[in-house]
Amino acid sequence: MDDLLQQMTRRVLYHSGGQLTDTPIPRLAIGAFRQPEPTITAVAAGVCLVLQGAKQMLVGGKMLRYSAGGCYASLIELPTTCCVFEMAGDQPYVGTGLTLDHALFASLIAEMPAPPPEQPVMGFHIGSVSRAVLEAWDHLLALLDTPEDIPLLAASRERELMYRLLQSPHGPLLRQITREEGRLAQVRRAIDWMRQHFEEPVAIETVAGIAGMSVSSFNRHFRAATATSPLQYLKTLRLQAARRLLAAGTDATRTAYAVGYESPSQFSREYGRLFGRPPKQDASRLRENISDISSVVV
Repeated sequence: MDDLLQQMTRRVLYHSGGQLTDTPIPRLAIGAFRQPEPTITAVAAGVCLVLQGAKQMLVGGKMLRYSAGGCYASLIELPTTCCVFEMAGDQPYVGTGLTLDHALFASLIAEMPAPPPEQPVMGFHIGSVSRAVLEAWDHLLALLDTPEDIPLLAASRERELMYRLLQSPHGPLLRQITREEGRLAQVRRAIDWMRQHFEEPVAIETVAGIAGMSVSSFNRHFRAATATSPLQYLKTLRLQAARRLLAAGTDATRTAYAVGYESPSQFSREYGRLFGRPPKQDASRLRENISDISSVVV
């Protein structure tokens, strides 16, 4: 499969200009990075394929790593506390990602044979992909060479890729995207609410109620789905939002109150523990380093 990975890498490098960029193909992003320092960002729901190099993400207390030919799939946006793009020797990290079209998955799943009963899965999955998945992804990327074909062919090629992913080890996770019942769906419902209300005072009992679970059951299933606790997830959401505000020039005290902290001193302590620097020092460094700013406002 090395031949396909190399071909896809060349396409991405040619069309990305060596940076992260959305493409004219709906929902498809490509990128190349030469970033020696860890970044802290959110990993969106979707699928991401590494073409060259490797990627590490610290989610809660779980370190995830996948390299060329490895694919990460998630139905939940995970606020990572560390993300490292590893170069391949002197060559950049290269990857491509696709956000998920719920309607497309629903139509595909309805037409496919019913799978055998599946065990509950986490909200994300990492694994190597088959040649069939790589070929389907390369067919989609190839439209970047002939952009006039995108309106007519992109939908069918995306459908082919999603079909191959549903047949892969990622399938049990991706099939849950259309489910409105079940533990993962309940956790996703709570996360959607938390992302909309993170700057407000939030009681764990309220979020557990939105998920339709007891507090103890919610804590257990939330950690199983996200590798972190609800309170830690909420804290990370707040601190990542704070970092975006600081990078844009908001002062630390106003930022603390804006993201839901009642005590600026507590905010500074928790910010420093997560990002390794106090807010003012980190904000100054971010504004001096454009690549760092882009990593927190994407």
